[in-house]
Amino acid sequence: MSPDSSQSPPDAAGPPGRRPLIAFTWLWVGAPLAYGLYELVRKATQLFTG
Repeated sequence: MSPDSSQSPPDAAGPPGRRPLIAFTWLWVGAPLAYGLYELVRKATQLFTG
């Protein structure tokens, strides 16, 4: 079986015009998540080390 080069795989990130929206959405969710994890580690360290 030979590969068909006329078909390309679908773009997983969506259309190029939506990439800024996708990046903004990841930041909108990722920034508070990263801050929450940072605070969790900081407070757990205080709890277990005195």
